[in-house]
Amino acid sequence: MLPATLPSDAIASPAADERVARARVELPAATPASPPPGQAVASPLPASALTRRWYFDAFEERRPRPPMPYHAGREFALQATAFCAVILGVWYLSWRFANSVNWDAWYLGVPLVVAETLAFFGTILFFATASRTGDTPPRPPPARLSEIQATEGDADRKLVVDIFFPTYNEDPELVRLSLRDAKRLTYPHDVELCIHVLDDGKRADMRRVADEEQVHYITRPSNAGYKAGNLRNALEHTHGDLLVICDADTRVFPRFLEATLGYFRDPKVAWVQTPQWFYDLDEGTALPEYLARRLRLGRVGRGLGRAVEAVAGAVRIGRDPLGNDPEMFYDVILRRRNWANASFCCGAGSVHRREAVMEAALKAYAEQVARDVSAATRDVTDPALRRDLAAMVSVESARGNEITPYKFHVSEDIYTSIILHSDRERGWTSVFHAEPLSKMLSPQDLLAWTIQRFKYAGGTLDIAKNDSPLRRPLSRWQKLMYGTTIYSYLAPLWTMILLVMPAVYFFTGISAVTAYDAPFYGHIVPFLVVNRIAFMLATWGVDSWRGEQYYLAFFWTNLKALLHVARGLPVKFHVTPKVKQSGNFAALVLPQLAIVTLTVLGILVRGLLVLVDDSPLGPFVVNVFWGLWNVSCLMAMISVAFHKSEKE
Repeated sequence: MLPATLPSDAIASPAADERVARARVELPAATPASPPPGQAVASPLPASALTRRWYFDAFEERRPRPPMPYHAGREFALQATAFCAVILGVWYLSWRFANSVNWDAWYLGVPLVVAETLAFFGTILFFATASRTGDTPPRPPPARLSEIQATEGDADRKLVVDIFFPTYNEDPELVRLSLRDAKRLTYPHDVELCIHVLDDGKRADMRRVADEEQVHYITRPSNAGYKAGNLRNALEHTHGDLLVICDADTRVFPRFLEATLGYFRDPKVAWVQTPQWFYDLDEGTALPEYLARRLRLGRVGRGLGRAVEAVAGAVRIGRDPLGNDPEMFYDVILRRRNWANASFCCGAGSVHRREAVMEAALKAYAEQVARDVSAATRDVTDPALRRDLAAMVSVESARGNEITPYKFHVSEDIYTSIILHSDRERGWTSVFHAEPLSKMLSPQDLLAWTIQRFKYAGGTLDIAKNDSPLRRPLSRWQKLMYGTTIYSYLAPLWTMILLVMPAVYFFTGISAVTAYDAPFYGHIVPFLVVNRIAFMLATWGVDSWRGEQYYLAFFWTNLKALLHVARGLPVKFHVTPKVKQSGNFAALVLPQLAIVTLTVLGILVRGLLVLVDDSPLGPFVVNVFWGLWNVSCLMAMISVAFHKSEKE
């Protein structure tokens, strides 16, 4: 087997084609007496790699939790309590509009009740999209091309699978780990596996690693289109029937192909998405040890901690302070969209049918040419002139536009999903496979987290503004679920109001709510209790608390992304850093610090006035609880700006 170090301009030559063919990794069918099928013999690591120490070396033995099993009783209970929560929410808000808006201070009362209404609508959308589980039944792994698509005559053959590792500035030795795991993939049939490093950094070190690992190295003259452009360039120089998309740090488990390729027996399946699992998350400190050592309570603390865990289950202090654990997103949100054919692609850990990707690109290309011709000939009335002009414009448009299998966009994964889902002629479907089949590295600090979240928010909002899925020929459920994703990124518009309103009351004494009496509690408490029960059922078995905190705490980044897109500015693609940056990140949490400071100071100021000036107690008590809830959520993000993790 020869290594392939192939720049894109070299692959087109016959000599290069021969080198590509010889660089493929063959996965033979399994036999009892043979080594694990598909396990390639890894080339020896150079001395520099053997002595390399990574912070995540200590976590190599960690394994992901299996997805929550389906339970019909819990599903019914969720649907029933969610319905009750919606009814109680409508009841509460109807009372709020009719009886408790402070119209004398309408500039506070109206924004607050509108913010509550918009937040409640988000709750309705969440329950509507997360109240049903519908996993796709697995199917046996295919052995031949004819098992996943129609073939004619002698066209049937064994499958060809390409694995892409796009990279730009990641450490080549980090990518090496991903390549070596990809070479350990197993499969029960004889397939042709081709592993490719797609290096937009054009680095000699990365080329060397590809040489040593005996995989393809593909680069290109420019970085147009960022990751999407990198993938398009790779598609031009490969021919796999199925494409596995990885990030530079995606380390697939050996049975990745065996567990996912069977879904493609359905000829309408365009892609399969698997969960992204971060295996390097801080696990925190067990409560008994935290009380005994950190708080120096010794045996008493350890005994108290064990007593608490005997009632509440395992408790870990400081677990995943950055809120990186994506289990809530994958096992609840994306998984519960699968039944409606609305689980979108998230990039890394996904498998794509080349036929679907290329066909969608060709259709989009033809539609763009047609739009250009229509725009140029719209006002031409003479039939002959119109025909000649259309011919000329179509030629120029065909030359000026490019075929883009993956949309040149910062969120090319969800964009491609929308395009494929909206192809009603072909009826492409998607599958979400709930079992984690790979592991990745989490953002290491608040800066990396902020870069990643700004990219997600900005990319989604940019799609909503310029090519909204709500205007595409999707099903009603698909529009609802894509719309819910977009709506979630509008949250800072009302979150800001909910965060600052307690501090406004503390310093001005003006309440946006006029009634803090028995009817107020009689309406809001039942709604809050039932709503919490429904949310617990929807997220059963998933640690969702940190995600709830960050949903509120990350209002500033989402607001900046919203304003960025509203101003028509392009959302640029930035690679999420894979190593922890030095220093603290106080500058990233100044808005959160301001709200926390004003809230705490306001509690002290208003509390003193309640004691000495006979100010009303009811509004003060409600706003104290409200303000402290806000503070607890914002502090999750503030504390992580100065956090020292177990990896350091």
